[in-house]
Amino acid sequence: MYPEELIAPMRAELTDVGFKEFRTSEDVEKHLKDHKGTTFVVVNSVCGCAAGAARPGVRYALDKSSKKPGTLATVFAGNDTDAVGKFRELVMPYPPSSPAMALFKDGDLVHFIERHHIEGRNAQMIGDHLIEVFEHFC
Repeated sequence: MYPEELIAPMRAELTDVGFKEFRTSEDVEKHLKDHKGTTFVVVNSVCGCAAGAARPGVRYALDKSSKKPGTLATVFAGNDTDAVGKFRELVMPYPPSSPAMALFKDGDLVHFIERHHIEGRNAQMIGDHLIEVFEHFC
């Protein structure tokens, strides 16, 4: 586990724009089990692609998109272990990946972005892709 004081600014990059933190498996399950509407979940991470592309891309998309998910949520890989584990169960058969992003609609996974879709892309590319996803599903 990373020291909380180290990752607090990384958490804040998402919570400052409206993301709820799912810190336990119960948080994830309780929200997604019977949820109606859209939920966008970001698996946050300390890695460079999270800092340079994923989090800024998410913020860009939320700023620019005319449609947005009803709920924004995040789990932190390496710290919110139970929550991340439950999230990963829900996105099977996708392998564990962080950072990662998932859009659920009425509790069903409708779009998933793995780390290899984030690496090598800049924030605007990630954001433009998310805008298309939000426009289509939200």
